[in-house]
Amino acid sequence: MGQLNEDQRMSNRLYVVAGELSGDAHGAGLLRSLTELCPGVEIAGRGGPKMREIAGDRLIDWVEDAAVMGIWEVLKRYSWFKQRFNEMLDEVREFRPQVLLFVDYPGFNLRFSKAVKAEFPEIRQVYYISPQVWAWNKRRIPRMVEQLDQMLCLFPFEQPILQDAGLLTTFVGHPLVDELEPLRSNGLLRDENLVGLFPGSRERELAGLFPLMIESAKQLREWRPDLKFEVPAASMKLGQQLDQLLAEAEAADLIKVTQGGAHELMQRAGCGVIASGTATLEAAYFGLPYCLVYKVAGLTYVLAKLLVKIRFIGIVNILADEEVVREFIQAEAEAEKVVPVLKNFLQDPTERHELQHRLLETAARLGDPGTHERAAREVANWFEK
Repeated sequence: MGQLNEDQRMSNRLYVVAGELSGDAHGAGLLRSLTELCPGVEIAGRGGPKMREIAGDRLIDWVEDAAVMGIWEVLKRYSWFKQRFNEMLDEVREFRPQVLLFVDYPGFNLRFSKAVKAEFPEIRQVYYISPQVWAWNKRRIPRMVEQLDQMLCLFPFEQPILQDAGLLTTFVGHPLVDELEPLRSNGLLRDENLVGLFPGSRERELAGLFPLMIESAKQLREWRPDLKFEVPAASMKLGQQLDQLLAEAEAADLIKVTQGGAHELMQRAGCGVIASGTATLEAAYFGLPYCLVYKVAGLTYVLAKLLVKIRFIGIVNILADEEVVREFIQAEAEAEKVVPVLKNFLQDPTERHELQHRLLETAARLGDPGTHERAAREVANWFEK
């Protein structure tokens, strides 16, 4: 990759905002490529531990507290978010970046984008990982066109939707291709008696979904005493929450809790249950047969039903435009629904292998390697301009 001249390097300042663990991973990949492309770039903002490792002390790790899901959950913490919002505006005033980079997290980021645009219209705003406006709330599109300078999207079907509305949009591919390929263990054999449980990376998700996974494990263990169950904790704090939920269900010895290791488990388990989110796409990339579960607060779900305009909630099914994996949403997210699907995986190798093939085939649509480099080049172009 080419490098910018010395004068340009001295003035390159980027403020970045990511609010979830998945955004932290994707943002870290972009920042790593950007620091190679623009040596000396100064980075500040909010993100997670991976981004902070690259950006340094001016990037604050806030993802464990910021990663909440659902309208009701956000409203309950309104004062906390308002305080962070004002702090970040003060940071932008002091830092005065040339470019403001948003990584996913649309509920907060689009509001912050508007505030920065009003006070600092000269700051270029780039959004990495498009909000899923094609699924819900298309009224956001004109607002995005007005506020943003460029959208970097992960799926090819997103580009024409935003480009036709008047927003400069570039399909850069999906960062999972870059992040997951080095983690692929070609020699790792699947344990057909091991069930992987992936309840998500938010406290609210764990509280809503892990109990049904515990109950599913109890029923499966009664059916097959030789079955094993593992759940990877995305952080030490979430690991403690998992341990507590297991203790409350009197199932501490039933499920093994590990610190991290989700991608390894996706390649080692025979099948799994996964909370709707990025993990479902990761599991597809590694060919793990699974079913999807999703459950939020009642008010959040009712409001979402009024807005969502798609047939499926899982991105793998959306990509394939058909039901590749079973989805159990809200009231259907219960052990009585999940257990029969897992039993089929565990006792029918043909069904398991067929689903594995369809998952790998769908994941292949995510694009070629090099996503982070392509995204970083687009960001660097704004420094040059």
